[in-house]
Amino acid sequence: MRVSFLALSAGLILASLPTASDAQRADNDIFPRSIALQQQGQAAQEAGDLNLAVDFYESSLTADPRNRSAIIALAQVARAQGLPGKAIGLYREALVLEPNDIVALTGQGEALADKGALELARQKLAEAQRVCSDKCPQVAALEKTISSSASKRVVAAEALVPKPVVATVGTTSKN
Repeated sequence: MRVSFLALSAGLILASLPTASDAQRADNDIFPRSIALQQQGQAAQEAGDLNLAVDFYESSLTADPRNRSAIIALAQVARAQGLPGKAIGLYREALVLEPNDIVALTGQGEALADKGALELARQKLAEAQRVCSDKCPQVAALEKTISSSASKRVVAAEALVPKPVVATVGTTSKN
């Protein structure tokens, strides 16, 4: 009885290990369960429930960590929640899977601009322009975000310049 339990345990362990066919799956061959969870996340995001969307996207990535679309969706939600640092990291994960993903490149550039890292955002813009031979709407959106962020930074810098104190000469009134 003990031997059969050990054999069963060993069989379960072996069954859970990645197989050669898993390693040979194409990058766009995402597990259907992951896609279904991602679609539920998208529905929650469209309904405005970002926390539920995050839960579904994270579950989607648990089902298949190579689901680049779910990673990008998580990054977009992080950016919408005002978390550009988190978005930058998520876009980086997507770019590890596909370095020429135009949505991830421009999304990371926009998050960098949100964070105030304009020089890095411009580098992402240059990469995106190289990848997208004709004018992509994502590239135009990144250009707009960088331009907008640059003008905000100038205003913020002007606000820090000390203002001269103008002394007013008071008039005395006789009672």
